[in-house]
Amino acid sequence: MEANGLTVSIPEHRLPVSYAPDVVVVGGGASGVAAAIAAARNGAKTLLLEQRGYLGGMGTSALVPAFCPFTDGEKPVVRGIGLDLMERMKAASGEDYLRMHRDRLDWVPIDVEILKRVYDDAVLESGADLLFHSFVDQVLLADDGRSISGIVVGNKSGRSVVQAKLYIDASGDADLAALSGVPFHIGGESGELQPGTMCYLVCNVDKARYDRFLAETGQGNQMPDTVQEAQRNGDLPEGRKRISGLAWLSNSVAGFNFGHVFGIDGTKAEDLTRAAVEGRRLIEMQMRFLRKYVPGFENAHLVHSGDQIGIRETRRIVGDYTLVVDDFLSMRTFEDDIARNAYFIDIHLANAQSAMAIKHLPKGESHGVPYRCMLPQGKSNLIVAGRSVSSDRPVQGSLRVMPNCFAMGQAAGTAAAMAAAEGRDFRGVEVKRLQRLLVEQGAWLGDGKRAGDVVASGGGPLVYEEENDG
Repeated sequence: MEANGLTVSIPEHRLPVSYAPDVVVVGGGASGVAAAIAAARNGAKTLLLEQRGYLGGMGTSALVPAFCPFTDGEKPVVRGIGLDLMERMKAASGEDYLRMHRDRLDWVPIDVEILKRVYDDAVLESGADLLFHSFVDQVLLADDGRSISGIVVGNKSGRSVVQAKLYIDASGDADLAALSGVPFHIGGESGELQPGTMCYLVCNVDKARYDRFLAETGQGNQMPDTVQEAQRNGDLPEGRKRISGLAWLSNSVAGFNFGHVFGIDGTKAEDLTRAAVEGRRLIEMQMRFLRKYVPGFENAHLVHSGDQIGIRETRRIVGDYTLVVDDFLSMRTFEDDIARNAYFIDIHLANAQSAMAIKHLPKGESHGVPYRCMLPQGKSNLIVAGRSVSSDRPVQGSLRVMPNCFAMGQAAGTAAAMAAAEGRDFRGVEVKRLQRLLVEQGAWLGDGKRAGDVVASGGGPLVYEEENDG
């Protein structure tokens, strides 16, 4: 944002080199945590940079109330580091939590404070170094423009340069890639973006009373009848006609992913500021709705709202391969698969009058995620993991969730360790060896499917409806 078009020239100055690891990971969400652990476990000297004082990304800073599914409805398709971390969180959350969720792998409620500590411990146990409260604001390129020679990091210690051999962009918004000049797409054809949601946590509620209410009214957890009654009465705004996400951490504590803030570009500070203000106002209205309309919530108390609005979509890089909706629908397997995905296409309405795009694969089926979609065009020592990989917009609506981010992060970190050890860039990594390492270290790349196979189509175009989602 410029004030009246004014600019200021800042004098050139010398910066110290503060770290010189083999691999630097930018962003400590699901993809960054998995990438750092994988890189360090595979022998690379690794540094993980995170702008907040804790790890977890949208799962902790935005209070997303539950992990999206790890399974295809029959078996876990995301395994390895991500599944291990979720199980560690469950085990540390206490017996009451385990009684409710011990055997669940899909829509597992997130115990935020437990998860923060699980991530801290797992990253440090791997041998990686952590640096919190640090933000990358500049990328230094080599003379050929194809490789990164350093990144400028700002924090309370001042500005310094981190020089690594390999760089992993796990920012979620492709920040490092964009600063490097990598081409990208953002949003839909008209620039529309999925809305944000300000998630929150409430206590002092009565799950038994709530469950009786659902049984008496014949409603599911999304309470469409109750939500629509409140909208008709003016007690909720128009838009989503059901609660999209309600996760019970205990019989008296619940997390909500409910409602939308529209027109938010998560790469703009001004939009994030407006979203924070509007999101908290929307929560106030929703709390009044819960106390008035939902038995068991009469005395509900707001414990915490997200530190920021939950962001579903920003940049998508242009990579060596772009994963497209036909790949999803045909459940395609690629020669260079590094993960499998079974989460449905889940594109949230762009405005209060729109419907959502939803498309499920058949139960038990998944598609491959190729290594090439993480390789940004024009850059040799940079890889991107997470929701900003190279895909079209419908597929981004499926890839963007935390289990998939774990899987892509594990692949990126493993590839980075291999490249660092061999003195190569990311395109010099032997993909077959990378796949063997991933499988040996717990990842799942499919059972018996030959590379390059295309399975029979899941059938049909995208449909527009409301559904339980992230």
